[in-house]
This record gives sequence, structure tokens and C-alpha cells, in this order.
Amino acid sequence: MNPKTVRAAFELEGVTLPLTAIHPIRQVKPTDAAFGKYRTMLASIREVGVIEPLMVHPQRGVRGAYLLMDGHMRLKALKELEKTEAFCLIAKDDDPFTYNDKVNRLSLIQENAMIMRAISNGVTPEQIAKALDIDVSKIRSNFSLLEGIHPDAVELLKDKPISSAALRLFKKAKAVRQIDMAQLMVAANNYARGYADALIIGTPADQLTRGSKAKAVPGISHEEIVRMEKEMEVLERDYKFHQEQFGENSLHLNAAQRYVKRLLENAKIKRFLTQRYADLLDEFQELAALESL
Repeated sequence: MNPKTVRAAFELEGVTLPLTAIHPIRQVKPTDAAFGKYRTMLASIREVGVIEPLMVHPQRGVRGAYLLMDGHMRLKALKELEKTEAFCLIAKDDDPFTYNDKVNRLSLIQENAMIMRAISNGVTPEQIAKALDIDVSKIRSNFSLLEGIHPDAVELLKDKPISSAALRLFKKAKAVRQIDMAQLMVAANNYARGYADALIIGTPADQLTRGSKAKAVPGISHEEIVRMEKEMEVLERDYKFHQEQFGENSLHLNAAQRYVKRLLENAKIKRFLTQRYADLLDEFQELAALESL
């Protein structure tokens, strides 16, 4: 698509509207998935104001009234803070789905990078804690969050929903093992502390940092842990082997699919297959119809 043909979804010039003219299209309830972040949002708006404008659309048949497409939490916070107006962007379509569905949540590592950058620019931990409505000790704990973790492991996990507890377990392992653990977490799409614990338990002693050891698990003997280490080693070796083969196999499969498509475009070949090998033709057609392999 030519970039020049892309139409903006909202008016480029924003407008300040009274809150009484903005009508939410849904209620914000304590059971909402994002409600846990509400107090943080409230504190942030109190300290620095609204950073992301509300998205509204003119209400049909009602002059001067607008439906709220995106920003229900922000509107609730503004009302609680007894604000009377808000800066808004005017949407050209009454589509609330896109704004609320296409949201990129900050991961722990991304949040840490933002906090450290703010501090390097002169913002104090106390100011950040006040703006986020959290204890200043949590801000200070970010100073050492990534210390001792290999940059390659951080790069693999930078946009993943890993917890600080799981991330700190990486410090028990040596650099190469940290990268292996990050790759396994990404492959399994599992970033829980329990999985990180299991990876540490399955890590041979010579791959742990000096003074570190896996947490003792009640009911599991030393011999069982040794066996788990060996099984984990085999599993990781198999995983890496198949990972290396995946790219080459995908290339071959895509080439085969393109070849089958060209065969089926030949009327004579298709007629021959229909008459002699109808079952094989069905398989070829299914292969050709696949959008992804």
C-alpha cells in the first residue's frame, strides 16, 4: 500500500472539551483487567497531567456531545481529581475496538529502562515513586534489577511478561546458561517464576555462579535432581537441534509448496491427476491452499 493513501484515524488538531460533554460507552469496574493500574494512573495524572489524550467521536444527533472511544480509566481519574476539562483527539470513525485492542503493555525490562533513563536525566526516585504511587524502595530496587544478567538474555526477554522474581533467578546461573534459560522461556512462552525455578533446579552445578545453588525441593532427593539435570540437558540439546533444523525445513517446505502450486496451474497435469491419482490431487490442493507452513 502506498503510504500516501493511508488515512489518519483522527483529526490531527486536538481540542479541549468539558468533561460533561464526554460520554463513556462502558463502565469502569473494579473487576476490569486493568483496574489494578488505576491508582498508579491516578497518581501520575495528579503529578504530571494526562500524557495520552482521550479519543472521542461526535455523538450523532446531539450537538456538542462526544462518545468516548478510548480513555475510560483516564476519564474516571480526571473526575476523581475534580478536573473540569480534558484535551482530546477527535476520531473520524466510531470504532472503539482498535484503540482498546491494539495496546502494547510495557514489560518489566522496558519499564526498568524508562525509570533508569528518567533518573539519569535528573528525576529523583522520590519523584518517580510519587508519580507512580508506589514505595520508593521499589524504584531503588530497579537499580540492580539487571545487574549480573547477560545482555543477550536481557535482549531476548526485553518485551516479555517476566516477573522480577523470575528475572532475579537468572543471577544464579552463569552467562551462557542465562541465555539458554531465556531461549527456553521464549520457546515455551512461559515466563513464570516457577518455570525459572525449574530451570535453575535442572542446571548443573558447574553452570551456576559461585555460591549459588538451586532451591531444595521437598520430596525430591539428590539423585532425582541429578537425573532431572541430565534429562534437562537432553531436552535442551534436542530443542537446539530442532531449532537449527526449523529454518532449513521451512525453506524446503515453502519451495515444495510453490512447486506444487505451479503444477496445479498446468491444466494437463491437473487433468492427469484427476483421472489417475484423485487422492494425491486432494493432498496437493490442500498443500497449495495453506497460508502458512
